[in-house]
Amino acid sequence: MRAEQLLPDHADHIDVRGTSIRKGTVAAFLANARVWSDTHASETARAQAAADIVDALSALHATGLFEVLAIRDPELREWIDAQMTRVLSAEVQS
Repeated sequence: MRAEQLLPDHADHIDVRGTSIRKGTVAAFLANARVWSDTHASETARAQAAADIVDALSALHATGLFEVLAIRDPELREWIDAQMTRVLSAEVQS
C-alpha cells in the first residue's frame, strides 16, 4: 500500500475505528521520541515532547504502530507503555 492510497493528498486526516488520525502523526511521534530520549534536551523541551506523545497515543494505537514496531529505547518503551495503559483506561471509562 502506498501512502496516498491510505490518505490522499487532499486529505489531512482519516478516521480509524472511531479515532481521527492526522497526517504527520507518526512523523511527529518520532520527532518527539527523539527529544524525549535526548539527554541534552531541556526539561521544557522534554516535557512538551512528553505531552505531545501522550496526546497522540490514541491515534498511534489506532494505526497499530506498536503492534508492528517495538521501541528500542527501554526507558521510552517503559514510559510509553505506562502512558498507553493510562490513556486506554481513560478511553474505556468514557
